[in-house]
Amino acid sequence: MSFSMGNEMIIINWEQVFFVHRRIVSVVKRVEFVSDKLSYIVLRGRWRNIIVVNVHAPSEEKSKESKDSFYEELEQVFDHVPKYHTKILLGDFNAKVGREIIFKPTIGQESLHQDSNDNGVRLVNLAT
Repeated sequence: MSFSMGNEMIIINWEQVFFVHRRIVSVVKRVEFVSDKLSYIVLRGRWRNIIVVNVHAPSEEKSKESKDSFYEELEQVFDHVPKYHTKILLGDFNAKVGREIIFKPTIGQESLHQDSNDNGVRLVNLAT
């Protein structure tokens, strides 16, 4: 479902929302609501498409199976879109990425947390 409000077009399902400014509504190629925790919008760029992926990962307390399912779905989305498109991944990963030495090549020197939680480890693994 979509509708306009002021300067934005709002694309919505019952779980997730994309706000698109009216100046770029014409570059929206596709919106896909994969699940209640994962959706993406494809924007036509000058040289390549831009895929903005919006996520809401299961919280740390959820089961291993729930987290596995979420990350498998996310990997399927990334496998589905061409590698040469620009991908922007945003949302709530419920992750704490710590200062572990093994993660420094991926996240650098700075982190808010001393130790990573399970979701943080999963996020770093996705990024590498």
